[in-house]
Formats: sequence, structure tokens, C-alpha cells
Amino acid sequence: MNITEITPFIGLELTGVGYDDLVRPEVWEKLVEGVRERELLVVRGIELTPLQQIDLASRLGRPVPFVISKYRHPEFEEIMISSNEKKGDKPIGVARVGNFWHQDSSFVAEPAPFTMLHGVNVPSTSGHTKFASAVDVYDRLPQEWKARLADRIGVHTVGKRLRIRPEHVGLSVAEFKALIDVEHPKVEHPLICKDEYTGREYVYGSREYMDSVAGFDPNENEAFFTLLDGLIQDEERVYTHRWTQNDLVIWKTRTTYHIATEVEPGVGRTVHRVSIEAVDAEVQLVEEEVQ
Repeated sequence: MNITEITPFIGLELTGVGYDDLVRPEVWEKLVEGVRERELLVVRGIELTPLQQIDLASRLGRPVPFVISKYRHPEFEEIMISSNEKKGDKPIGVARVGNFWHQDSSFVAEPAPFTMLHGVNVPSTSGHTKFASAVDVYDRLPQEWKARLADRIGVHTVGKRLRIRPEHVGLSVAEFKALIDVEHPKVEHPLICKDEYTGREYVYGSREYMDSVAGFDPNENEAFFTLLDGLIQDEERVYTHRWTQNDLVIWKTRTTYHIATEVEPGVGRTVHRVSIEAVDAEVQLVEEEVQ
């Protein structure tokens, strides 16, 4: 087994391990420590059955079934299928998942702490996943902004990413917005948080999953989001994961920003995704980037 740093600011990569290696307590302990310390962990080229992926996820917490049942794996509800492929004439999963910078589920009160992806059929030339560390973003904030954001509250919402569904046809914009507020009420989180494992501070929030910073006027909010976008998307501080077959990718949802890049036309891509909540959390179905 080899363990290497992916970049100085985020990620570890494991090679030369299989499922039987990962379930050995001393190896699994290193994996968990790696995720907690480095935000993101990649295991290259590990063949897994869906049941083995769920088993590994269960060692981190409790896998959460995806809320939209038609996008679940037909045999394992804990797995959401992210795919642009079809079986017969029917999509086997949901396409266009997470194609914007975000931290998973920040719009709910208690987001699941880990996400796990397994590359089932992945092209190497497109459909990459980019990652940035929210700890690194905080470290690069100008001092004046660190002072301005300390003790501020971020107001989070999924409203910007909701898709119009058949049942929404005929609603006015005002009626649709009012419906969003009822079905998906905004939640608040401290904008600057401290990681419970490393003790390092990080920014918790992103433009697409936030309504505003409480107490900021529109100009101040736009200045904040523009600054944040620039820090997150700085290519010199972004790791681009170019998938190879059977890669297993695990990240901490609160301290990891990510975005899925477009898949080139005519190319199939299928990834199995498991959201993992804390074992003592109340059971809640996962509904996020596919709205």
C-alpha cells in the first residue's frame, strides 16, 4: 500500500489496495485518519460490488437513502446513481449532478459529514471532479475579511438550484419562491467554523447554496461572493480528479468544495454515490445537487 499527498493543500491518494485490504482495521484506521486530516481521499482502481461500497460507507457512519427513489440503485437504496447512460430507453440515473461549486447539503441543518463516490464507468477525458479545501480558502482570506466574517452567520438555501417540475407549471415566480420557502426553509450556519478533528478554521458557504450573509447589504453580499468564488476557483489551489476506472473517492462535506465538469457529448459516465451521516444523527433522506 502506498499513500501519497495529492497536493500540499488537499487530498491523499492510496494505491495498491483492494477491498480485503481496506477492511483490515489498521488499514481502515489510516484511511479514516487521512480523510479527517486531508479532507479528501482517493483510492485508485479498487473493484467493489455495490454491497462492498455500502459496507465501507457503513464503517464511516450511516449510509442515507437518496430521496428521489427513481435515481436509487435498483437493489441498494443507499446508492444514488449519477449517470448519463440509459438502459433500453430509460435513464439509469440522474445526469448533471453537482455541476457548480458547493459543499454538500449545506442547506440542511445537519448535513451528512461524508460523501463517497465509486467510478463504475468513467471517461478519462471529461467528467472530472474538481476539489478545493475550505480550510485553504479561509487561510487565503485577506485579514480584513477574516475580521469582517468572524461571528457572522450564513443563510443557506437550496432555492437557487431547484428545478422546475411538472407540478410547478402555472405558478407565478412569487408563488414558486413562496413554495420553496415552505418546502425548503432556509437554515443558518456560522460562516467561519472550526474543524472538529484538526481544529483549523474554514469557510462554510458558497454562492449557489447561500442566500446571504446575515447583516450584509446586497453590495456587501456580492463583494463576499465574488471574493469567495475567486478563492475557491483559483486553479493553483484546485485539485482536478481525472477519473480512472473503479476509483473510490471520499471527502468531508463541510471542508471540501467540489464541482463536476461536463461530460463530452456521446460519452457515457456512471458513478455510484453514497451520502454518509453520523450514526447518532436523525434519519433524513438526502436531497441535494440534482434539484
